[in-house]
Amino acid sequence: MDKPRPCGCKGCRTCLLCEKTFGLIPKKFEFSKENSYVYCPYCNKAWPGWNMDDYKSHPKHDGEPIEYPGVYIHLNFLTINEELKLINGIDDMPWTLSQSGRRKQNLGPKCNFKRNKLNCGNFNGFPQFSKFVQEKFCNIPILKTFHCVEQCSLEYDPSRGASIDPHIDDCWIWGERIVTVNMLSDSMLTMTYNTKVDHYNLQHVKNYRAVLNEKGHENVTEECYQIKQHEINKVYPIIRIPMPNRSLLVLFNSARYDWEHRILREDVTTRRVCLAYREFTPFYLPEGEKWEEGSEILLRAQKFWDYSVGNIM
Repeated sequence: MDKPRPCGCKGCRTCLLCEKTFGLIPKKFEFSKENSYVYCPYCNKAWPGWNMDDYKSHPKHDGEPIEYPGVYIHLNFLTINEELKLINGIDDMPWTLSQSGRRKQNLGPKCNFKRNKLNCGNFNGFPQFSKFVQEKFCNIPILKTFHCVEQCSLEYDPSRGASIDPHIDDCWIWGERIVTVNMLSDSMLTMTYNTKVDHYNLQHVKNYRAVLNEKGHENVTEECYQIKQHEINKVYPIIRIPMPNRSLLVLFNSARYDWEHRILREDVTTRRVCLAYREFTPFYLPEGEKWEEGSEILLRAQKFWDYSVGNIM
């Protein structure tokens, strides 16, 4: 079943529709909930637990916490009216079927991650109704220098068994900060330590200066982030990061590069839509070796258009 199916899945990816239609068996992820922790956005530590509501017991957590650098959560980043404006605008635009029961809307350059090839394609900026989100980023210190070059709408619907497999966002093209704005429902991001050090173009990380340190402050040195190697005999915990409705989540530093993230089917209980934002690596920024390619895309990324009339603003 390597070819795309009518539902959008292919290869080992499945959803409830193709599992029923073709008799496919979904992949099983085995977890030890005895070694799991839930990240608390109030104290910025991870405490023993598994469920979404565990962080809400703050400050009366149970057990001993662990440090988990590279996570920033801004609760109530959106107002209810802002969320409604975004959802109405997103749903007015056409959706494309994606794998594992998801639907998507990709706005950004065309990327070939295997060949490290990039071109503008038909990318010409972002919809006007979402402009205020990027404007709100300017008020978030950790995103002060963030220049968006991709905005992707993703829909997770429990009726299709939507999920996403463990992965690290590509490190050749997408920069250090992985930004997500969550809407319509709460969910969880499940983090497991990466064992595939030769995947995701991670080899490029050592070649560019880190934007932030592990505290989320601006890196004022010339140091690059050093990928931490997986230790075979070490037992790594599972970290569960809450994604409350209307919140902003930023992954950076170790959470960005050392850990794979996924969304489990069981954590999608009602329709969830998110906006995922990506920035360039320094290769495509001024003084980078690919600046000539990056400059045109960054210029296009400053444009906003009205989908209802097709005008560039």
